[in-house]
Amino acid sequence: MNQAPTNSRSNARDGSPDAPSNNQAIQTIRRFYDAFAQLDAAGMALCYADSVVFRDEAFSLKGKRETMAMWDMLLSATRAHGLDAWALTCSGITAQGQEGAALWEARYRFTRTRRLVHNRIEAHFVFDEQGLICQHRDHFNFWAWSRQALGTPGWLLGWTPWLRRQVAEQARAQLDRHLKSLAGTQTAPRLPPHRSAP
Repeated sequence: MNQAPTNSRSNARDGSPDAPSNNQAIQTIRRFYDAFAQLDAAGMALCYADSVVFRDEAFSLKGKRETMAMWDMLLSATRAHGLDAWALTCSGITAQGQEGAALWEARYRFTRTRRLVHNRIEAHFVFDEQGLICQHRDHFNFWAWSRQALGTPGWLLGWTPWLRRQVAEQARAQLDRHLKSLAGTQTAPRLPPHRSAP
């Protein structure tokens, strides 16, 4: 992938005439992480297509509703219990054709244990013809994360598929509860209407 270009360029030579320009994709990634750093779920949502698919070591989600509920859950927990520790940086943004990538680091307090975590994540994106993110895959070292977030259980079992399944199942159950709470309250955050990334 090419590093951030100075000018927008056509991607027709890549065999993707409907792909966003490299510069457009890079700007979408930057907007996403700028909003993320500010704990701005609505700003993050503007970068996603309605049909976005998200995956990381804990979640496998389909659609903007699930994906943004997950982010809203995590950002709400950070605002409530971890603003003292919160920091996010993003670097290495690249784009080529319909794909993009970034490296981001988050420092935060894991809600369940209140332990401090410094997580390093590789993000991969696929964009639709409007320049919105339609696939988002985050990858990080689960064992390194679990040692920080869970303490002794992470040290002893973080390398095992069993702990991965346990974490994923707990995360899914927590997300389902959050989705129900959003559906049942008038003060739930409303997602902005679908629109193309500028």
